[in-house]
Amino acid sequence: MKKPLRYLVIHCTATPEGRQVSSEEIRRWHIAPKEKGGRGWKQVGYTDMIHLNGEVERLVANNEDEWVDPWEITNGAKGYNGRSRHMVYVGGLASDAKTPKDTRTREQLDSMRDYVLKFHSKHPKVKIIGHKEIANKACPCFDVQEWLLSIGINQK
Repeated sequence: MKKPLRYLVIHCTATPEGRQVSSEEIRRWHIAPKEKGGRGWKQVGYTDMIHLNGEVERLVANNEDEWVDPWEITNGAKGYNGRSRHMVYVGGLASDAKTPKDTRTREQLDSMRDYVLKFHSKHPKVKIIGHKEIANKACPCFDVQEWLLSIGINQK
């Protein structure tokens, strides 16, 4: 049964600064069985991924409407998946591969701004949040609410 779209959750891949990540890697990390190093999920965690060069790649099809159909559900944030879309940018860790860091490239910043502004204009009632706002995580390694204000979105 479909549910109303309530959240756009922004994530990072939690990979070191400058390291490329492919959609195949994301699928393997999320869908591969646990005994093969994956999480064993039925679906990846993100609808869209923003690569280091700013390219936006669709990982899970959706019909862009104000509903989350069962076939559109991704596994980005436990308890929120049936009401959310999840977008991820590649990066989120310093070069030591341990320290959370906002590693967004200029191209990622531009693409993320365009993506979020377009999403918000289409779905103005949907709350845009960072993963860390609903989970005990550093992800996406920047303050989403502060960033939204800097691009002209005030959700209050």
